[in-house]
Amino acid sequence: MKTNFLFLCLLLTCSGFQYSYTQTDPEKEKEAIKQTDIEFSNYSKENGMEAAFLKYIADDGVLLRPNSRPIEGIERVKKLFEEGDASFTLTWMPSFAAVSQSGDLGYTYGTYELTAKNEKGEEIKRDGTYITIWRKDKVGNWKFVLDTGNPGLEPPKK
Repeated sequence: MKTNFLFLCLLLTCSGFQYSYTQTDPEKEKEAIKQTDIEFSNYSKENGMEAAFLKYIADDGVLLRPNSRPIEGIERVKKLFEEGDASFTLTWMPSFAAVSQSGDLGYTYGTYELTAKNEKGEEIKRDGTYITIWRKDKVGNWKFVLDTGNPGLEPPKK
């Protein structure tokens, strides 16, 4: 009996050495997630919103859009983009980022600018706010799992 108990203790002690608990630097991760959000916006400006969203979305990512049920998963997002109108430019700038203590989940929020042309060919701009929730993938890249935005930085119409 003592032999089994000692063997069990030895096994549990040794198995603890297999796990490497990496500590994350929350400030470093906050900067990394903020930088990823900036790169996401730059990619949108250079390659189009659709290409950017498909590059940075997690396979199970969700988009929340006005007057729509949640668009869940990369395949449904692709379908949405195939049916939509992408004749506009969407860029944004994070103003805040936070990351979990474990360093694998976080969020950014900030303001966005949508630029399009009206029926007369004149450029119009709309501003709003957004929040993006991020999770690290298996290789350590930040991918968004939830993205939503709200129009409303324009003054109310009278």
